[in-house]
Amino acid sequence: MTQVTVEITRLGAKGDGIGMGPDGPLYVPRAIPGDIVAVDLAYDEPQIASIERASPHRIAPLCPLFGSCGGCLIQEADLSTYRAWKQARVVEALTPLGVASCIKPLIDAHGSGRRRVTFHARRSAHGIEIGFMRARSHDLIPIDACPLLTPGLARAPFVARTLAQRFASSTKPIDLVITETMSGLDVDLRGHGPANSSLRKSLALDAEHLDLARIAMHGETVIERLRPAIQIGRAQVMIPPGAFLQATRLGEETLASIVLQALGSASLVADLFSGVGTFALRLAQMAGVHAVENNSAALAALDRALRETQGLKPISLEERDLFKRPLNDHELARFDAVVLDPPRAGAEAQTRMLARSSVSKIISVSCHLGSFVRDAEILIKAGYRLLSVTPVDQFRYSSHIELVGVFEKDKTQAKPKRRLLG
Repeated sequence: MTQVTVEITRLGAKGDGIGMGPDGPLYVPRAIPGDIVAVDLAYDEPQIASIERASPHRIAPLCPLFGSCGGCLIQEADLSTYRAWKQARVVEALTPLGVASCIKPLIDAHGSGRRRVTFHARRSAHGIEIGFMRARSHDLIPIDACPLLTPGLARAPFVARTLAQRFASSTKPIDLVITETMSGLDVDLRGHGPANSSLRKSLALDAEHLDLARIAMHGETVIERLRPAIQIGRAQVMIPPGAFLQATRLGEETLASIVLQALGSASLVADLFSGVGTFALRLAQMAGVHAVENNSAALAALDRALRETQGLKPISLEERDLFKRPLNDHELARFDAVVLDPPRAGAEAQTRMLARSSVSKIISVSCHLGSFVRDAEILIKAGYRLLSVTPVDQFRYSSHIELVGVFEKDKTQAKPKRRLLG
């Protein structure tokens, strides 16, 4: 039997529709709850042969490339179904910890779209091609437009295609990371290696012709015509090439608003994995801040923004690898609160130190459900209460979810803080 008819009842973690087949659950790409589909089993994974009855929640995909492009997992479910799927994923992940009641409703933070995009350039028999990866493949699909990007990135595919021609003779795959800034597009080229003087001159001409703010290669500036800055609170931050940013401007503002509201009257805060100051520069409007980050360029950008912005409370800076050398419980003792925003791997080593500390409040910002749950369990077992978890969706149509968890220590365990900054 190579074909079966299945009713789809729910969505899986990867956005696949799940229905019960003759031998157990079937995970069917592009199927949504309420569909009755004929499923072809002759492939490596089940495929829809036909839709026998369409779900009332089924809609036309936003993008004509959906299903071929690997950038989006789900576009054919209406927004209510899509948002319920993301909310359910958070509830399912946190239920084993007994804290599902703390979960707040999902906040849509897509805003005007994603402000950064990465194009891949590869040489083929037809010349240089640029695009995204195809779904479940390492092949490219050409991209002329992406509806998930900000209007300011509308010309990014043309920019990427033009710059990629400079590498037509290269056999190496090239990635072009393009970021929208206040002064124009900022491009970081990766994969080629160092640029010789001839390539630098050509790229400088391209920057002028394409009206780009900056072109860098592997984080090293080749030509800077305009200061590539973004607004963070009161400050303008000149971002280093390829610096980490939240995916959308609204996403960053939403996360920061939740963090600031949760901090309350804290007067001294540690901002761990601070980056260019996404939280530190906003926190400094109300409290003293100690910002810790392992990337020296990010810290330099934060320092410059701090010196150029009036009216902020002191921010001390520390370059430190928190994976290898987390702040210990003695170093943490002086802070009223800690904000941490680690990479996808989470911050297990630092969380274990926080679990031993007397910090009254911990606010964890995470882009990965699994690492958030692991770190939350460490804190809960150490006596911290999870007051709230807020899911924030700035990666529309993907499985990614941003989370803000607010943890509070039993006040009877808190110790006096030493008011020393630096």
